[in-house]
Amino acid sequence: MTSLDARFAPFAEKMRAAQLPELAIETFKYYYAKLLDGETGLIPEDEIIPIETLPDLEQFPPELAEVGQAALKKTVIIKLNGGLGTSMGLQKAKSLLPVKGDLTFLDIIARHALHRGAPLVLMNSFNTREDSLALLQRYPALHGDIPLDFLQHKVPKVVQSDFTPACWPQNPKLEWAPPGHGDFYTAMITSGMLQTLLDAGIEYAFVSNADNLGASLDPILLGYFIVNESPFMSEAADRTPLDSKGGHLALRPDGGLILRESAQCPPEDWEHYQDITRHRYFNANNLWMHLPTLKQVMEERRFILGLPMIRNAKTVDPRDPNSTPVYQLETAIGSAIGVFEGATAVRVPRTRFAPVKTTNQLLGVRSDAYILTEDYRVMLNPRRNQTPLLITLDDRFYKFIDALDARFPFGPPSLVDCISLDIRGDVRFGRDVKVIGSVTLQPPDDTPLTIPDHAVLHG
Repeated sequence: MTSLDARFAPFAEKMRAAQLPELAIETFKYYYAKLLDGETGLIPEDEIIPIETLPDLEQFPPELAEVGQAALKKTVIIKLNGGLGTSMGLQKAKSLLPVKGDLTFLDIIARHALHRGAPLVLMNSFNTREDSLALLQRYPALHGDIPLDFLQHKVPKVVQSDFTPACWPQNPKLEWAPPGHGDFYTAMITSGMLQTLLDAGIEYAFVSNADNLGASLDPILLGYFIVNESPFMSEAADRTPLDSKGGHLALRPDGGLILRESAQCPPEDWEHYQDITRHRYFNANNLWMHLPTLKQVMEERRFILGLPMIRNAKTVDPRDPNSTPVYQLETAIGSAIGVFEGATAVRVPRTRFAPVKTTNQLLGVRSDAYILTEDYRVMLNPRRNQTPLLITLDDRFYKFIDALDARFPFGPPSLVDCISLDIRGDVRFGRDVKVIGSVTLQPPDDTPLTIPDHAVLHG
């Protein structure tokens, strides 16, 4: 037995006891070996080159839509649906939150897939599967020969001090971590989903986060992807100050594309990382894949793509800073852009990026600053001219969904003409309130404040 085998044996035993497939175990072993070798997953600034320009969706000829329309029956929409929304106080899939009236994220996703006539597949976690599939029972037309979901895996947390499996008897669930969306490629194999899609005649996949309702199946983008015969394509948008901490695309010295996430940036390069004039394009995590090529590359690499590792330093109980320091070994789905020869990226408008990670963003998307189109896309209201909406809510009073809803009992105020809304304190909104320009609300001495019905707040 090699030294690596001996060190990894307790992890293999733990993962087999949890009935994880052998490929998931071998993939984790691949990254564990990198950890033992001292790899940090960091990508220094002097090893990458900023991207000057990208092909621009807004300049593509409209005839590409015809190519895309003709290929819709050969295209699957895959939504990454493993998130629980715990940061907003949820214990269920974030995609089950109402976002436009009574429609949840998943309702809108399902209706968009039906409108496009493309099959829908979710990559669920064990925590999101049951509730999400139950909601999709509302849409019998989605049910066919292709299963509605497949499961992502879980991996053990690694103790920082001695690289052993984390042990936390108080709550054994906390001994496990999600392996990042890069697990998509492994899970597509272990679940049989990749072969199922190919057997059904599906050649193309559009993959995006379930909480990004701007990520629609665009026939022009699909047409461009097909015409250029690219194996893998990533969407990127112009970075703004709001995106300075998000993952960005860059070039390797050999001219290939690379994705760098914030956890992969050395501390000394953080200023360059956040410079939106230097690194102009952030990763929207909207991805296009040619499935026959994906299968070929997976087979060539013995089903381990070898994506760049992200070594996330945490504590075993994220709510207890004094609990055991651990590493979570993760990969990013979009980092496969550096694996596929001929992979490309395109610039897309901000309308294709409307994620919801916090109650701040949820309030904005629920408001009239975003609209629901007839083909079930959520996008910035055209009146905003692609101007992002900046909302800052006091975590003491708005961090969790129930607290947010209690302070906006009549729904969100009108924010279509709002540039920024900053609430510092406990503020409750009446009905039909309008916010215009840049507004800051800060009640004196933290006394609760009620905004009356029909009020108009000006910056």
